[in-house]
Amino acid sequence: MYTQEHIYLLSLTRVPDLGNILSRLLLEHFGSATAIFNARLKELAVVDGIGEYRAGQIKKFKDHHGSETELTAIADKKIQLLFITDEEYPKRLRNCADAPLLLFYRGRANLNHTRTISIIGTRHHTEYGRWATEQLIRDLLPYQVMIISGLAYGIDAIAHKTALQQQIPTIGVLAHGFQTIYPRLHRSLAQEMIEQGGLLTEFLYHELPDRHHFPQRNRIVAGMADATIIIETAIKGGSMITADLAFQYNRDVFALPGRINDFRSTGCLQLITDNKATAFINTTQFLETMGWLEIKKKKTTEKKLFYDLTTNEQIILSLLQEHDSMHIDEIYLKSRLSSSELAAAILNLELQNIIIPLPGKYYRVS
Repeated sequence: MYTQEHIYLLSLTRVPDLGNILSRLLLEHFGSATAIFNARLKELAVVDGIGEYRAGQIKKFKDHHGSETELTAIADKKIQLLFITDEEYPKRLRNCADAPLLLFYRGRANLNHTRTISIIGTRHHTEYGRWATEQLIRDLLPYQVMIISGLAYGIDAIAHKTALQQQIPTIGVLAHGFQTIYPRLHRSLAQEMIEQGGLLTEFLYHELPDRHHFPQRNRIVAGMADATIIIETAIKGGSMITADLAFQYNRDVFALPGRINDFRSTGCLQLITDNKATAFINTTQFLETMGWLEIKKKKTTEKKLFYDLTTNEQIILSLLQEHDSMHIDEIYLKSRLSSSELAAAILNLELQNIIIPLPGKYYRVS
């Protein structure tokens, strides 16, 4: 059963001209969506980035009944609603400043799977692109990864289908609500994915595909993954947008090199040239770069149990000891240290070999 706070959180996403970043600022300032809608105009207007216009938009919004109706409808259709504060919400995505306040999900896969990879590319792929995608996913089978893509024609569909064949969990991120599956040809594929992975969207149930929705969808594809691999793409297109977003999110980006006279490889070659992506040579090289290959080390006979740490260093170590790994943004938020304090403490911990950095700006205890 959904509470009034759930209804108001959904309503917050429906306020015109507000957006996810400002909504998160408001939630941090007021503590809840209920408090936001109960706040006075002047209280809202003084929050950074809100002003009188957006404060007025919040006060004008009255359709909380519509939000309640939406929640009831999706509950009847067994669609799970994930708010950004929920444990099941993708933690990698939560670390992105523009992460959606809520997501709609159908499926069985854990959205916080240990290792996640986005595989994307052109709709008009070559046989080389098909071979590379299928071979990559087959090679990844022993490494317990989850595959994310956008359910589009071409490389996306090949990635999803190959993952299903290999019994690897795969998530399709939609650019519309659950009433529609686009493209329609992928309806049966989508149903298979619900059984062996899942479908995810930030759009309300009745929302249809729209050209503006696809860039929004792409940030989820990039933000949910440890790494994004671009198989084939031209200079312009959705894959390039996703690659840029992954780069901005400080995630690892890989691009499959191709022939310089093939327009479907020009985007990949440009990403490599601009140092936004590492050339994808083979799966072993990829796994080594990600730190996912098991490297046997000699067991040390003695482990240091006590460290002479500053207060800031102890705060960070305590956080990391509670998790397998943490992203630098999450450490920053939970430690409540300033950027300079955080950087200095992490550097000292690294120099003492107490913590080690992982790809994508994650850290764990050594």
